[in-house]
Amino acid sequence: MFDDQKIRYLLDHRMQSVAMLRWAFDLRSSWREAPAIAVYIDGKLSVEGSLDAITNPMLEVGLVHCRALLEFLGLCDSKGSLGQIKNRRETDVGVEHFRNAAGPLKKVEPEVALSRYDGDRAEAENALVAVLHVTNKGIAHNAMDLIEGPDGARLIEIASRGVPALMVSYFYTPLGLQKPDSWITTRPREV
Repeated sequence: MFDDQKIRYLLDHRMQSVAMLRWAFDLRSSWREAPAIAVYIDGKLSVEGSLDAITNPMLEVGLVHCRALLEFLGLCDSKGSLGQIKNRRETDVGVEHFRNAAGPLKKVEPEVALSRYDGDRAEAENALVAVLHVTNKGIAHNAMDLIEGPDGARLIEIASRGVPALMVSYFYTPLGLQKPDSWITTRPREV
């Protein structure tokens, strides 16, 4: 058996990482070239460099956590289409290991996940499959390459909003849990 408190903490952490992915994506998309940054910790200058030094790792880690949440929900890449995980490893924990008064939660069916998106079904599928594919094949490469691709930025944006929405609908809400609060506050860019 597993410790559901530790798993919920891990899932909350993953949700925060996806929120940071979305924030880093929005922030980095504001500039064609990465501007210089200075990071102050406890009021003292601690890091100087390029914005990419902060946003690239956030993008890459956020994508990995997006994938982990999709797999937790029971979704996978099935030859370029969104599929459902049939068998888990003995040590894997998925949504179906949690229960509410109605019984065990169910793995999310690919069609159900795709139907939640207000836009085109193919676009939703491409976004979720892109996350699974990139984290499997391309995460060792610079995350900005994916974002700067013809559809990459749009697909990441869609997935970064869709994955948390799926978690809320098919995990947090059925268990009567609140979605995790943000760990940080951000301010809009001053122009």
